[in-house]
Amino acid sequence: MRLLFLTDNFPPEVNAPATRTYEHCKEWVNAGVDVTVITCTPNFPQGKVYKGYRNKLWQREVIDGIKVIRVWSYIAPNDGFYKRVVDYVSFGLMAFFASLFVKTDLIVATSPQFFTAVGGYLASTFKRRPWIMEVRDLWPISIKAVGAVSGKEKLLTRLEALELFLYRSAAKVVVVTHSFKADLARRGIPEDKVEVVTNGVYTSKFSPRSKDAALLKELNLEGKFVLGYAGTFGLAHKLVFILRCAPHVADNVHFLLIGDGAKRKQLLDQVKTYNLTNVTILPSVAKNDIARYLSVVDVALVNLRRTDAFKTVIPSKIFENAAMGKPILLGVEGESQEIIERYSAGLCFIPEDEADFLRQLNRLASDEALYATCQENCIDLARDYDRGKLANSMLAVIESTVAERKREPVGS
Repeated sequence: MRLLFLTDNFPPEVNAPATRTYEHCKEWVNAGVDVTVITCTPNFPQGKVYKGYRNKLWQREVIDGIKVIRVWSYIAPNDGFYKRVVDYVSFGLMAFFASLFVKTDLIVATSPQFFTAVGGYLASTFKRRPWIMEVRDLWPISIKAVGAVSGKEKLLTRLEALELFLYRSAAKVVVVTHSFKADLARRGIPEDKVEVVTNGVYTSKFSPRSKDAALLKELNLEGKFVLGYAGTFGLAHKLVFILRCAPHVADNVHFLLIGDGAKRKQLLDQVKTYNLTNVTILPSVAKNDIARYLSVVDVALVNLRRTDAFKTVIPSKIFENAAMGKPILLGVEGESQEIIERYSAGLCFIPEDEADFLRQLNRLASDEALYATCQENCIDLARDYDRGKLANSMLAVIESTVAERKREPVGS
């Protein structure tokens, strides 16, 4: 079977969408599928082309058996609405044009930047092949939640109409949470058309290990209780709130933030302005190195703004940290909270509530029995969300969609 996958994030980018797509595609290649990925020049999250790449019209490479075609797109930092829209639209159109030169049995296009999904729809129409829309975020609702479309209600209404059209036109919709499926059902999308394939982790790559002594010394974290965050410093993550809490924690607690994004400069300014000596901010690290950095963490922070829109999401960083036995301190309501509480893999605090955040952090830092129990339960959580199993589940959806199309009468 030949599969074409459209995505605007792919390695060497290290964010959750790039990781999910790469790991799924790698599993499918190992299963004998001929996989081609159309993506853009790596630039996320700073909006700068990675070293060793150029933003050219067309370039090819092969990554672990995955055929990768990179196309030109307008590249902009992730900090301006209209520039980002131009970025997304340009990639969607270029991905569509590139798809015309790739033979395939089925097309998968992934959101939340659903202009990529527009490219998938157009490719499906012109190539007369079925397409699957993968929904990793309910965009544009999520950008409304962070205030990125304030005063642009007419535009938001049009984008939401486009969103529903894409759901209806796809042969299948694959979502990453059960809450997403329920949301689509409430908006008229048939439940039997929507499949849930959550995010997960390769438990063979992320597993409990001793703290990296050299890194502890290099970062001056010896003897510290480290609260760690590794991911995007974006509008949705409310890390400014987290650093406001930093002066009020116990003397041995240290905050370690690893990543890049639109809020990075503001966070660095915050550290400097308030002389936050118990905060270390590092740039993003390569995917192959992230486990080493996570090893020095005692508790993993997973935090988002307080908004109903984020009650439907499950941040993927939960799974990598859990696989390494790092109790989760979760500031996300909804389905994510249900998972952490069901497994007793950490503690949850009310998002953007300073008193509750400090109370739950102190419990994990001071209660050794609670901490040990959460560590053990994290391993159980990760085992149930193994990436290999999840990739196989999505492959089954893809194969059944191709088989169903082949059974359709000619001309239907």
